[in-house]
Amino acid sequence: MSLPAKAVGAASRQPRAVIGVSLKMYFDYQRSVDYCRDIATIAFKHPAVVGGDIELFVLPTLPVLPEAARILGAAGVGTGAQDIFWEDEGAYTGEVGGKTVAELGGRYVEVGHAERRRIFGEDHRTIGLKTAAAYRNGLTPVLCVGELIAGSPEEAIAQCTAEIDAALNRAGTLGPTSRTIVAHEPQWAIGAPEPATPDYISAVVRGLDEHLRSLPGQEDSRVIYGGSAGPGLITELDTAVAGLFLGRFAHDPAALKTILDETAARLSRVPDENSSSTTLSRSN
Repeated sequence: MSLPAKAVGAASRQPRAVIGVSLKMYFDYQRSVDYCRDIATIAFKHPAVVGGDIELFVLPTLPVLPEAARILGAAGVGTGAQDIFWEDEGAYTGEVGGKTVAELGGRYVEVGHAERRRIFGEDHRTIGLKTAAAYRNGLTPVLCVGELIAGSPEEAIAQCTAEIDAALNRAGTLGPTSRTIVAHEPQWAIGAPEPATPDYISAVVRGLDEHLRSLPGQEDSRVIYGGSAGPGLITELDTAVAGLFLGRFAHDPAALKTILDETAARLSRVPDENSSSTTLSRSN
């Protein structure tokens, strides 16, 4: 699947922001395809996406992935899966490996979301193995971490860095670098009417970002915020926040366009150091 020349050129530079969207299981096949077409139309016309300043990706349900990759890939937008199995192939009925996700056009995979931990009982071992599978198959893991209850930023940083280390220590690094997008999603904020406060988000993400990028092979990794994130939030966060991982508040294409516009406006006020500390993305 080839990208237009402008997108290929943009891929040679590090993005200054990352915006991610998970569709979860809210849309059926046709509605998912229509959503991807709407997002491709927006992306084709958005200077920050076309120019490579914003790294944008969408995670649909798995049956939609090939068509989503075709539609969005032409607009320079990445796609991926919301989960993978830790083995690439074998007698694992109902599972899908990272090798297949990559063959279908996926570039990202969500790992360790709070719903996977809570509903399906995924633990540190499972999440670490799935992270390793992402690295092994050339996928960027979107590693979700988050504290159970609201407390101090210091308490959240301690719990979330422990979750990061548990996953990455088991996964190890494959090759000179293993880029990771860590999504800080406080479990108490997922599905809530409002996200965590901007001061809280900024403090926690700053601590996680410093820790993540100090790890071997993770220099190009970034931390983004999810957890009831929506339009207006990114304008209230400091540049420690690498981005937003969006869920239901970005399921309206118009809302996602607003977030892209807000992100671009924010970038215009920050010096372009070509892969400095600004990256933006969002979920839940």
